[in-house]
Amino acid sequence: MIELGLARAAALVKQTPQTWKAVHVAGTNGKGSICAYLTAMLGSSNVSCGKFTSPHLVDRWDCITINDKAVPETTFLHYEELVKQRNVDGQLKATEFELLTATAFEIFEAEKVQVGVIEVGLGGKLDATNILESKAVTIIAKIGLDHQGFLGNTIQEIALHKAGIMRKGVPCVADSSNYATVLQVIQQHAAETGTSLRIADPSSNELVGELAGELEPHQQQNLACAHEAFKLIFPQSAPTNSLANAVRSMVWPGRLQLLSIENLTGRKAKVVLDGAHNPQSAEVLAAYVDKHLRKMAGTSVTWVLAASAGKDIQEILQLILRPEDSVITVEFGPVDGMPWVKSMDANAIAEVARRIGIAHADKQEPATDVAAALREASANAGDGPIVIAGSLYLVSSVLRLLRG
Repeated sequence: MIELGLARAAALVKQTPQTWKAVHVAGTNGKGSICAYLTAMLGSSNVSCGKFTSPHLVDRWDCITINDKAVPETTFLHYEELVKQRNVDGQLKATEFELLTATAFEIFEAEKVQVGVIEVGLGGKLDATNILESKAVTIIAKIGLDHQGFLGNTIQEIALHKAGIMRKGVPCVADSSNYATVLQVIQQHAAETGTSLRIADPSSNELVGELAGELEPHQQQNLACAHEAFKLIFPQSAPTNSLANAVRSMVWPGRLQLLSIENLTGRKAKVVLDGAHNPQSAEVLAAYVDKHLRKMAGTSVTWVLAASAGKDIQEILQLILRPEDSVITVEFGPVDGMPWVKSMDANAIAEVARRIGIAHADKQEPATDVAAALREASANAGDGPIVIAGSLYLVSSVLRLLRG
């Protein structure tokens, strides 16, 4: 269930001090990567750091980390129960995400972190995370059309919702690759709010310059945002080479992740796992696949695809698929703690693939489950490339399967 508003979340944490500095990150794409880059930089600078992102990848508690390690299950369950009891006692009727946000804040305070890196769940202005009291900096990543039913029908309306995380006197960093109309909304809201705005341009960022040859264009944008925010919090920051080494060693699962599925399928070559689930992230994935996997004209890719129910999948498939590709559709399993999330019918995804002209889609039936989809893809691709995409919940199912 999604129900925007701040009152319930604020009531859940009204007894809880927020003695840590917060970095609040909104946007449509890149939020999680920015949070991961920031956490890596803070860790390399010996700053104790909590991170809260959503959705979780494997276990419900892995969305909350302390010094880049998921909190133990026992710790999570202890503070979750405390928060749930407050919800019952106060008859607040808080949503699952509000309970999760309050649990993260409780854990950050208990662990005495210096900085908490917080990813917005949906939008910004009315998102539960916007109850933060001690924001040190806000970040607005790349914005696209998403959740129109909650945030508005135009990209300008959506941008204004996301800009709602700004606070008077708290600096804000914005991604320079946003549409001009989006940047105008952000700039105007910053002026009205009394916020100093810094536009993060990777071409002039020294850390991006150090790593430019190792990063895709969208990664450079995300890193520029993270580094500009880092410098605002810690002006006397660590040397660039030290931060670069921290970024190099960072792993962000489900984002252009090279993964072995040999234990499940016997395939030696790695596959690409990416949670691309909207047109912007699909465009980024398509550019990566074209550059790195379609090395010669006519090279086909085998895709394992799933999507959330209600998603307009056609634009995503048009961006990532080519006529010679093979498509294996599947449904992800139940999402722990998010019972309202359902997988799109695999036959419906296959029908869209057929409609846009994917020749091999006519010859393939949807897989019965994720494990079967991976086996079928490996048999179909041979030594050719495999990409698993379409949903972060599919990413979760694959990672959970591999762990098992």
